[in-house]
This record gives sequence, C-alpha cells and structure tokens, in this order.
Amino acid sequence: MKSLPYSVNEIKVTQEMCDHNGHMNVKYYYQLFDDVYTKMYIENLGFDDDYLASGFSTFTLEDSIRYLREFKLSDKIYPSFYLYKVNKKLLHFVGILLNEQRELSAIFETVLAHVNLDTRKVTEFNESKINSMLEYKKNNQLTDDLPFDIRLHINDL
Repeated sequence: MKSLPYSVNEIKVTQEMCDHNGHMNVKYYYQLFDDVYTKMYIENLGFDDDYLASGFSTFTLEDSIRYLREFKLSDKIYPSFYLYKVNKKLLHFVGILLNEQRELSAIFETVLAHVNLDTRKVTEFNESKINSMLEYKKNNQLTDDLPFDIRLHINDL
C-alpha cells in the first residue's frame, strides 16, 4: 500500500514500546498516531500557538483504531495521514501505519470539533480558516481509493 499524503520518517519499535506479549503496546499506537497528526495539524493546517492565542482550538470528539498486524521490537513503522473531510465545525483525519513490507498494519481515525476556548463551545471556523483547510485538502488529494472502510463520518464541504 502507498502512504497517505502526509508522512514522516520511519519509527523504530523500542523495548520501552513493547509489552509483556512481546509486541508494541496499544498506548504507543495511539501516541504515535497522535504525535504524527498533531504535527500535521500544527505545521500544515496552522493550529499553532498563535491560533490558540486567538481563543480557538479543537477538541477530540471520537477516535477509532484498528489493529491489523502487530509490530515487534526493532520493527520499522511508516506512519502517514490524510485530512479526509472538513466542514464548518469539524475535521476528520485518517491515519495508517505500514510495516516494512508496506502492509497496512493499523488504521486510525479521529474527529475534531472547533471550539471557542472562552465559552468552551463548538463553533464554526472563520471563512479564512475553512478556505485554507479546503485548499490544503485539495492539494493533498488521494490518487487511489482507500483500501479500507471509513468508520467515522462527518459531512464534507
């Protein structure tokens, strides 16, 4: 399988990441997915310190992880992500982990809501933010269909 549009360097499974079963513990799958999409979210979508200072952020509404193949000590992991859908209040990211044979090993989805930090309520993105996210999404389209079902759903603009 090919990587999704946003990818980072390979990550090697360390002893610390392994559990009593001799494979990567589930908490490290989540941590790895969270670290990678957060980097994309900040660097490519502009949800940086300045955005937080403006009084807005996003909160996670739902996550889904599917574990398809295990990772063991010293295995190489190839994470990648995709901004799947955007609407006036929500973002939906899809992430995958590939192994060295380029086999799909884990699937991650998350839905984030845009939040006014003063009121702690979900609110719409401003027009400029929506336009920049839609432009990013357009410039990072997939060339092939995803080879798996999407479990989380939001409306798309």
